[in-house]
Amino acid sequence: MRHQHPRPGRTGRRAAALTAGLLLTGALGAGPAAAAPPQPPTSDLGRNVTVFDPSMPTAEIQARVDEVYAQQVANEFGTERYALLFRPGTYGTDAEPLQVKVGYYTEVAGLGASPDDVTINGKVEVYNRCRPNADGSPNCIALDNFWRTVSNLHIAVNAAGQDGCRSTANFFAVSQASPMRRVHVTGGTLSLMDYCTDGPQFASGGFMADTVAGDVVNGSQQQWLTRNSSIGSWSNGVWNQVFSGVEGAPSEEGFPTPPYTVLDETPLSREKPWLWVDERGRYQVRVPAAHRGTRGASWEQDLAEGRTLPLSSFYVATPRSAVKDINTALARGSNLLLTPGVYDVDRTIAVKRAGTVVLGLGHATLTAVGGAVPMTVADVPGVVVAGVTLDAGTVESPVLLQVGKEKGNQGRAHRGTDDPTTLSDVFFRVGGPHVGKVDTALEVNSDDVLVDHTWVWRGDHGVEDFSGGFLGDDERWAVNTGRQGAVVNGDDVTATGLFVEHFQRVNTTWNGERGTVVLYQNELPYDPPTQADWTQPDGTLGYPGYRVADSVRTHRLYGGGSYVYNRNDPSIVTENGFEAPTTPGVQLHHLLTVNLGAGTIRHVVEGVGGQVDDTNTGTPQYVADFPVR
Repeated sequence: MRHQHPRPGRTGRRAAALTAGLLLTGALGAGPAAAAPPQPPTSDLGRNVTVFDPSMPTAEIQARVDEVYAQQVANEFGTERYALLFRPGTYGTDAEPLQVKVGYYTEVAGLGASPDDVTINGKVEVYNRCRPNADGSPNCIALDNFWRTVSNLHIAVNAAGQDGCRSTANFFAVSQASPMRRVHVTGGTLSLMDYCTDGPQFASGGFMADTVAGDVVNGSQQQWLTRNSSIGSWSNGVWNQVFSGVEGAPSEEGFPTPPYTVLDETPLSREKPWLWVDERGRYQVRVPAAHRGTRGASWEQDLAEGRTLPLSSFYVATPRSAVKDINTALARGSNLLLTPGVYDVDRTIAVKRAGTVVLGLGHATLTAVGGAVPMTVADVPGVVVAGVTLDAGTVESPVLLQVGKEKGNQGRAHRGTDDPTTLSDVFFRVGGPHVGKVDTALEVNSDDVLVDHTWVWRGDHGVEDFSGGFLGDDERWAVNTGRQGAVVNGDDVTATGLFVEHFQRVNTTWNGERGTVVLYQNELPYDPPTQADWTQPDGTLGYPGYRVADSVRTHRLYGGGSYVYNRNDPSIVTENGFEAPTTPGVQLHHLLTVNLGAGTIRHVVEGVGGQVDDTNTGTPQYVADFPVR
């Protein structure tokens, strides 16, 4: 994701130490910590986890979070990973607020049972990233503000000491793979656009769930999913804003002006597990239950329903842990906690037991080595994988994450379960920090799976130097190879927030019955060298961004977009952004295609919908419903 799109009008509003077994540590180094009351021993959460206590001086906490941010603000493809965790209590004062800025591969989270157990009197923000143009002119955008997480805390907005433009809002200018979950924002606006930094200020997000806020400024966010939240107002839309189970959501009446898609209830939801500290100072992991037909934030419900697992039930892994030791622990009934870092995985981490929880902290990253499959999940119910990134390695892997095997479990399907296997904030990357190769990034074969926010990305840019830069990068097409982003073969699979980009054939293929997708975002690959490289075997020009197999009889998609930017050869044509059978049970609601500056998509879906090309750059073509009613 690197394109820029037309800018909308602006809105008028602008530990102490830890316990005795866990030190306040980090790869950047840590100064002496103030004494905290004695606590029971705890397990080590990793060298890049910092746990704060409200007894610590604000200045000391501020210095630490600033230190991490200074390293991570531009560290887009680095190997450092951090988690900044806050014990229950209040941080910052009216006179001395705590203002946390969140950079790459940084998780900022409260350790309370409820978001209101941890209050940040100040801000937790993401600003535009500024990289001057060749002529020295400013270029401050949020298009590449990926890979960061904010969750489980209360932000009492306090801008004391900041400039006047920032006085009334908490800024969260992010793009893909940057979720906000279980957050309570009071005392100011939540702005998803950083309108205070020199422009052009483009943003391409994003995902927010289980959050309560007042006024929300969408600004330049081209697409965004808000799920199971409560908001006071929403300012505007650009191309594709989806609301599912949101109290205070705007109406979709008049679509596509504004471009809102609204579901009164979320068909299937399960909130992401979180780490918390109980009243005796012990670490626990709360695993919420799954629910159907939900609306609004689930804070109280998630404390009453679901499971609480002690940290002692987890194998706590570091990047130095051997996969054989991880698999032995899993086989013996342990859950898995991945502490922050990059893990070189030369054999598969195999999750075989129903109900296993795999939780990553600080965007823990599994990198395939030697063509390995980094992780598989057996065809069993109730597994939860959350907060994990999977990277393709330099030798081609057949898949990065496989959920179930085709005809797994001797062909007996798990249908109608109340405990679906769930992937929450699981991200995929092919290329970027290094050459990557994979056939299929995500393959879902099991029935009854919930995918709650994923970004499946074949890199359109990275540290590799192809032809002197990312423009004219014919080499990338041949070297960073990823044929399919997501393939869903299981029945009754639901995805809320499915982002899949730049793969070399069909980005998402849905073969299973009764699938449901709430917000789909896609960019076709930027780098096909020629039309011949981007033509299907039957002669059809180009591959769709989303395909429902001809055999499927029932499928639902709400709010889907596919964008084109053929920067190597702007003459390349794609016939359809979406492909689906024309049958009453397959219903695609609110679709669009957009030209980002180069290339052509002739139709939105199956010959329906207008063409996007360089004559209407940035102006979507919409289809309200397919089949056309």
